[in-house]
Amino acid sequence: MASGTALIYDEEMTTHKLLWSDPACDIEVPERLSSSYEQLKRYHLVERCVHVPAREGSKEEILLVHSSEHLEVAKSTQTMNEEELKKVSGNYDAFFFHPNTYRCARLAVGATLELVDAVMSGKVRNGMALVRPPGHHSQRNAANGFCLFNNVAIAAEYAKLKYGLQRILIVDWDVHHGQGTQYIFEEDPSVLYFSWHRYEHQEFWPSLKESDYDAVGLGKGKGFNINLPWNKVGMGNSDYLAAFFHVLLPMAFEFDPELVIVSSGYDSGIGDPEGWMNATPEVFAHLTHFLMQLANGKLCVVLEGGYHLKSLSESVCMTVKTLLGDPVPQITGEMAPCLSAVESIQNVRAAHKRYWKWLMYEDTSFLQNLSTKSHLLKKANPNPSTEHESKITNNDETVKVERFLELHMKNILFPVPPVKTATTDSKGSAHLLPVPVHFVKEMDKTEIKALVSGFYADIVKEDKTLLSLGSMLAILDKILKKEVCNGIAESPTPSISVAVALRHSVRFGFQRVLCIFVGDMQIIPNTEDGFSLLLKDAEGNDFFSAVLGFILPVAYSYQPNLTVIAVGPNRSLGISGISLLFSLLQGLAESRIFAVIEDTEINVMQSVAKALVGASAPHFGVYVPPTQEKVNEIKILRDQFQQEWKMLQCSGKLSI
Repeated sequence: MASGTALIYDEEMTTHKLLWSDPACDIEVPERLSSSYEQLKRYHLVERCVHVPAREGSKEEILLVHSSEHLEVAKSTQTMNEEELKKVSGNYDAFFFHPNTYRCARLAVGATLELVDAVMSGKVRNGMALVRPPGHHSQRNAANGFCLFNNVAIAAEYAKLKYGLQRILIVDWDVHHGQGTQYIFEEDPSVLYFSWHRYEHQEFWPSLKESDYDAVGLGKGKGFNINLPWNKVGMGNSDYLAAFFHVLLPMAFEFDPELVIVSSGYDSGIGDPEGWMNATPEVFAHLTHFLMQLANGKLCVVLEGGYHLKSLSESVCMTVKTLLGDPVPQITGEMAPCLSAVESIQNVRAAHKRYWKWLMYEDTSFLQNLSTKSHLLKKANPNPSTEHESKITNNDETVKVERFLELHMKNILFPVPPVKTATTDSKGSAHLLPVPVHFVKEMDKTEIKALVSGFYADIVKEDKTLLSLGSMLAILDKILKKEVCNGIAESPTPSISVAVALRHSVRFGFQRVLCIFVGDMQIIPNTEDGFSLLLKDAEGNDFFSAVLGFILPVAYSYQPNLTVIAVGPNRSLGISGISLLFSLLQGLAESRIFAVIEDTEINVMQSVAKALVGASAPHFGVYVPPTQEKVNEIKILRDQFQQEWKMLQCSGKLSI
């Protein structure tokens, strides 16, 4: 299995700069790159990455997407004086040329392609390219919106040509619509393009009708272009997560990409003068974590926008930390998407229902009377709604955001436990588990008996359960003391072991424990605090509607500080599904997960251990749509619980 994270950065890309005054372009500064790289160094992330040198993209590579006329115009600017540069720049919407722009743009293309090569060849597992100028607005024959060559689009065409790829997912989380990428691939079913973007009913740049939710692609590409328009400013962490749970992730798992490329614009983060959004840097860790579960972990993140230097650099660091496999910080903020986000998500689902199997039995209907229509926000006179008050009004606000982020990052960052995954060798099966698993000593039998008689006598009735607790409690204690990140234990009676684990964790001071039971198990009642979910019959691809449509939204609404998962007998969920469940849930509780596995299930032990140490989730197999019966069951559950767990409110009938 490939390991390691590539980081591509070339200081020369900071030489592209604006030589005259232009309010439309003055935020696209060289410091965007240098401050991000410096922050990576401060967090000691640069030294942990695999350094891959950038190179210039070749003429042939650029022509995979762009016209020869466009290439020649760009090339001709190298010898122009300032007046000539200004004149040719004026031919484009929000773009500037510098004598070194052509060289920098070729380096941006080449860096992106080097990242694709490093990931596809197995030299690394994933990586990030810090590049300028960005690319997602540039079109076949035109520079646009700070972008000269479309780095990500060229990379997708290059990967198809060189590696024979047939399915590539491009995720564009920049705050602007990447219309250039859309135009290039809108008739191409081999590329699934997803973009969320500030739209405000076509009031926000680039102000295109085809940036709305009903632009689904053309011809054979219908259904493969997904636009999620944000019709108000102030979208936050819960809005972004809801978009992943209820739109992107189900589509991505059905599409089953062989490579994922992110057009990674951080102007969708807090403090940005372009975006006016409220998402904090750790949300990008969560989004990255989810995308790492696709394409056997082959993930290439390529910088696009981001114009508040502190917000940008912290968000870049959150992304790279996650690519490196560090535990994901707890998400902050209320886990409740706003009404406008729910409406946009609902409309995207309705627009795509005919093209996607996972939507076949979902209740989808267009919502025409949008909550934001009556008070359109005018760019000339911004008047953000009170529900999500804008963070940007002037330079004072920019400084306030810097101070806020300084404190915020100190609050959410935590020491990474020295050990990732722990177990005991109670059954002598240690040699079957992946090498990075750390072995801990079982708890002494006298100590267990004293604990059980003092606190758990009402739960533990049989000797075989009592004896297995020595292993289970030793691992759990290491997790609770934050000496290890996660752990795995065998048990003859997983449901009883989990009941003990829950009570033990609450006694230790962990107030929100999420328990998930996979298989046919009795959930032990009266286990003090905690929240339990039973995943009994999620077979095949019913799994995705259960996990993405219900379990993840509920789990993120609950925000546990420990997740306990029991795997028992008579389960219809296969090993690949169990592994993926563990991988997806590592985004919660600072990645603290405790697995309790039926002691006859050594194959499950092996797969879960691999997921916990950070291996890519195994391929789930050919996508089979969920049955109508299962979709209806989950729909009933969503309707029942969406008032309490608001992350469920983005699908099915709204009751806000």
